[in-house]
Amino acid sequence: MSRRSFFEVGALSMLGLGMSDFLRAEAIAKKAGRRLKEKSVIFVWLPGGMSQLESYDMKPNAPVEYRGVFNPIRTNVPGTHICELFPKQAKLADKFNIIRSIHHEFADHGGGHKRFMTGRNPALPVGFVNDAPSVQSIISRKLQRADHPMPASIAGVDRSRSGIDTFSLGASYLGPSATPFMVVGDPSAKDFKVENIGLTPHMETRLDDRMHLLRGMDNLKREMDRSGLMEAMDVFSQRASDILTAPQVREAFDLSKESTQTRDRYGWSAYGQRGLLARRLVEAGCRFVTMVWENPFPSKTIPKNCTYNWDSHAVNCDMFADSRWRMPVYDQAVSALIEDIHERGLDKDVLVVVTGEFGRTPKINTQIGTQTGVSQPGRDHWPNAMSNIVFGGGMRTGQIIGATNPRAEYPIERPMSPNDLWATVYQHLGINYDDSFDDFQGRPMPILPFGDPIPELMPVA
Repeated sequence: MSRRSFFEVGALSMLGLGMSDFLRAEAIAKKAGRRLKEKSVIFVWLPGGMSQLESYDMKPNAPVEYRGVFNPIRTNVPGTHICELFPKQAKLADKFNIIRSIHHEFADHGGGHKRFMTGRNPALPVGFVNDAPSVQSIISRKLQRADHPMPASIAGVDRSRSGIDTFSLGASYLGPSATPFMVVGDPSAKDFKVENIGLTPHMETRLDDRMHLLRGMDNLKREMDRSGLMEAMDVFSQRASDILTAPQVREAFDLSKESTQTRDRYGWSAYGQRGLLARRLVEAGCRFVTMVWENPFPSKTIPKNCTYNWDSHAVNCDMFADSRWRMPVYDQAVSALIEDIHERGLDKDVLVVVTGEFGRTPKINTQIGTQTGVSQPGRDHWPNAMSNIVFGGGMRTGQIIGATNPRAEYPIERPMSPNDLWATVYQHLGINYDDSFDDFQGRPMPILPFGDPIPELMPVA
């Protein structure tokens, strides 16, 4: 039986079946020759944390020191309003879901990254080095196939942000060979290339000689710690070799294969071109693509009253000026991805999640800006409430899931944790999140210690 067959006859629990029974049936179907289309995920990460009040959970009736300066606008879904800086998304609100009630308890960037990326409460509330594997590493370990040249897990980041601990993508006890394949640089730049899969010119005719091939790679990046070094070197070299020798995979990284019209549609920003690259990679067989959207224009000077990523403290930026600069770029990129996923018939098999590590403080504060030298408004870290959007995956869309109180301080309906989102992702990918890996002491650690799939995000039969 395929996954769709299960949903046609009813929920697994009604059949008295668990996730392990379901996955066993999928394996039987594959062995019997039934072709099952593989699922994939695009995970858009917004480091610093997008403000819920300047995006998807506006509170126009709150006191002025909470609501901010922007107004909500109507969308094509009656009763749903989002920020006025999102006019493109407003026309597509029937194609995505807004979640307003995910929250956790870690207000530091390091703690927030680790809490979100691992699905666990970190041992330390600060610092970015994981004490448990990131979701990206778990998926790499579970879904990487020896007969498939495309890496199972890929991450796109800005130059100088490729350290595996920058966004808590470390593999912990799974070993460094489970870390995602890093694509570094600004894909909107004219000279962009995937640095760790290039060849020197004299090697182009010697692809059949693996030893020469590996010596000919230019600037192979191996961001890893000392643990498992040799295994990781072999794995990373094999990944690069596989990409080089599989034209259809190598071409997936080549954005020049896309029409100018398509690239214009996404926008000539790091956000837009990473979104387009993510779509190309899942079409080529990557199972989990993480695209980090920080600085929308890495090759340009950031305006004096704006900041690098979504960390909109008053000391960093005038958050309203930063929003006017950043949000239209985000709106164009995410809207193009929504439209593209649907137009290319990927909306059943590709699940897209857009989120940061937390939200921002409901009450605005002012402080002297480091760059501007003047008093300016901002919001600080706030893990008690945040907004995310999710689309694709065959789910019903146009929904608002959960709600916060009148000042966007905490959930009052359908409170959830990041683990519920990850349970949804794992189920989409066909991963049994009750499975376990041994930690450094040999103790079995479940993939996800707690959490349940979000019912509203389940595929429609």
